[in-house]
Amino acid sequence: MLSNAAPMLHDILRRFAIWLRFLSENHPGSEASSMSLRLDRTDLKILRLLQNNGRLSNAELAETVAISPATCHRRTQRLFEDGFIDTVRAMIAPKKVAKGTLVMVGVVLDRSTPESFAIFEQAIAKLKFVLDCHLVAGDFDYFLKIRVGDMEDFNRIHGEQLIALPGVRQTRTFFVMKEVVDNAPLEF
Repeated sequence: MLSNAAPMLHDILRRFAIWLRFLSENHPGSEASSMSLRLDRTDLKILRLLQNNGRLSNAELAETVAISPATCHRRTQRLFEDGFIDTVRAMIAPKKVAKGTLVMVGVVLDRSTPESFAIFEQAIAKLKFVLDCHLVAGDFDYFLKIRVGDMEDFNRIHGEQLIALPGVRQTRTFFVMKEVVDNAPLEF
């Protein structure tokens, strides 16, 4: 009986690993996809360092993490390939490019159907002034984050484009008076 235990245990572990892989690929928010299953301390250190300073060279990163530059490069590439690092880009100072006014807009659609959501999302994705668009639960269907030069710019955009979006029944505008925390690094 014990002679059959090892192959049986191996088969159970193999099936469990397949199940975990399926969960992580198909349910990104689940426990099975947690980063602890795929990342070690060095990977986490690389992610934290790059999140705080995306301009670090591979040599600087390798030295800080205490690994060789070649190993660091391979690990960083894997973090990109596995989707842990989505993109690297510069954070532009909004006021320097005449986009100092931040506006949040709550949007209510006239129908709550998958089709109306899809049509709205296709239309909103084309608007370059929309920085973020989130489907939310509660009084609104979506929240938009928009940057404009001033209130006059927003008034024009609102009247010409936002309320003309397909399926929009109502919008509610919130002008941001002070940005207390904006684009803070993820805690992990």
